[in-house]
Amino acid sequence: MIIESLLIIGIALLLDFKFGDPKNKYHPTAWIGSFLAKLIPITKNKNSTIEKFGGACVVIITLFMVILLLLALNIGISLITVDYVSLIVSVIVGALLLKSTIAIHGMEKHARSVIESIDEKNLDMARNNLSMIVKRNTTNLDKDHILSGVLESISENTVDGITGPMFYYALFGLPGAFAYRVINTADSMIGYKTDIFKNVGWFAATCDSILNYIPSRLTGLIMIISAAILQNNWKESYKIMIRDGKKTESPNAGYPMAALAGALETKFEKINHYKLGDGETMLTKEHVHSAIAIMKLTSLLFFGIITIPIICVLTLLGWWVHA
Repeated sequence: MIIESLLIIGIALLLDFKFGDPKNKYHPTAWIGSFLAKLIPITKNKNSTIEKFGGACVVIITLFMVILLLLALNIGISLITVDYVSLIVSVIVGALLLKSTIAIHGMEKHARSVIESIDEKNLDMARNNLSMIVKRNTTNLDKDHILSGVLESISENTVDGITGPMFYYALFGLPGAFAYRVINTADSMIGYKTDIFKNVGWFAATCDSILNYIPSRLTGLIMIISAAILQNNWKESYKIMIRDGKKTESPNAGYPMAALAGALETKFEKINHYKLGDGETMLTKEHVHSAIAIMKLTSLLFFGIITIPIICVLTLLGWWVHA
């Protein structure tokens, strides 16, 4: 059981490092997003309480449907009578599904598209590419604030798109990873404190904050270790994470962001919101390359330092089921 589970995560990481995400029409997260998008308009109501209830129902219904499908798939695999065939199918299917909740290659691709646009001196295209990975308005950002947005997105996505799914897979198997993905996707779609979404997205945003509380802080700590291995400034990384981790509006996003800002000896700034780090806001593409390296190493170290021990302990206690 332990070997099977570790194979699933290991293969999922390998697939993502090598191939990245499939096209949207084949991607489970895209299906989840489409399903949520169809339900969200139904929740609109003049009564804020009804809107909050509707937003909660949207997330719960989507969670129920996704977990039901996973359980049905698991039952189908269990019907295979030849043990080794069942094991092989379980590992392959599990790895493919878990890989769909992870986005290392995808984040790198988006980050590189921004710096390529900057290299071509096309700031409009860079702003447009950045808008694909951040929630902020990118319309009037200068070069340094564009690069700051990329770096902040890399650090935050290390949790949302890598360590968060792995953490909840370690605790609850595929249902845990997909429950995390559903809530994280819902939060990215409607978890805004605007007049349109503040009620509908309240439940998704609250759940996302709760689920990310532990992974974000663990990820920040693993980033510090990655910084040390890659010969970045790990002492500054630790100092800035402790000092600035609470400065963001999100209770969680600041920890990996501040850890990365310290490691790169620079400063991240979201205009009128926060400044993280003591360095200069003069940023270059080398900062982005370093951040990508830290993200990749952090994903591997998180697997080794956090995920494997959790799975081993829970399996030995008889509390862990992989699907």
